[in-house]
Amino acid sequence: MDTRYLHTFVCVVERGSIAEAARHLDLTPTSVAQRLKALEDDVGSRLIVRAGRTVKPTVAGLRILERAQGVLREVRDLRSAASETELPAGPLRIGATPTALTGIFPPMLKRWVARHPHVEIYIEPASTTLLYSRVLAGELDAAVLVHPRFDLPKTCEWRDLREEPLILLTPETMTVQDPLLTIAREPFIRYDRNVVAGKLADDYLTEHGLRPKVRFELDGIESIAKLVSEGLGVSVLPDWPVVGQPSSAVKRWALPAPFPSRTVGAMWLRASVRSPLVQAFLHMAEPD
Repeated sequence: MDTRYLHTFVCVVERGSIAEAARHLDLTPTSVAQRLKALEDDVGSRLIVRAGRTVKPTVAGLRILERAQGVLREVRDLRSAASETELPAGPLRIGATPTALTGIFPPMLKRWVARHPHVEIYIEPASTTLLYSRVLAGELDAAVLVHPRFDLPKTCEWRDLREEPLILLTPETMTVQDPLLTIAREPFIRYDRNVVAGKLADDYLTEHGLRPKVRFELDGIESIAKLVSEGLGVSVLPDWPVVGQPSSAVKRWALPAPFPSRTVGAMWLRASVRSPLVQAFLHMAEPD
């Protein structure tokens, strides 16, 4: 059995469309359909059926999906372990939150390309919640994310990369003498309370007896910063990293202590074949 056909089958199921799978795999839809047909002929059952403009797995397809994903992981581990170099073979599949991807990754990737140009890295941007689950499932080798507000499983390794205290973000033209008074008076853009830093910010405001005039609530630090820069309100956010010069359209203000902070770091499975590759990548975060 050609594992490329298994990969194609899994990709079609995950993306719900032959066309989307073809774009992801850089194949033509005809080639994807031919691979599916070859796999169905091999196993002796139909695996995919059309449902309007999308496709879905048959009963047989659902039964083999998890096994197919497991086979693909085992084959990938085998190829990594067969490396004759000091490090396991890639590619390294690593996830990152949007702010980590734009603020932490660029210098790390630049050092990586200079030192390990032949090891490919696949990067998946996603939320902390999704990245956490994908690392545990073995679908990602590692992820740079916000540490959850609970202990990680003992099967996981963790390394701190950055501590990000909460700050008040305002338009650049606004002068702040009392951050708490500013939060109480100005229209407020709330960071989604379903994410770690959003909950930390909400708890901080509650502890100080503040009930801000909420104008919007959304996830996405850089999206909130854009709204603040347009004069639509102020916000309490983690002091996230910025590559290059910070925007002159917004200004950061320290909050009265004690203020909470979120920890951004890397998480990976301790027993992973590519664990040494993950640690080599994280070494790129250290100053030369």
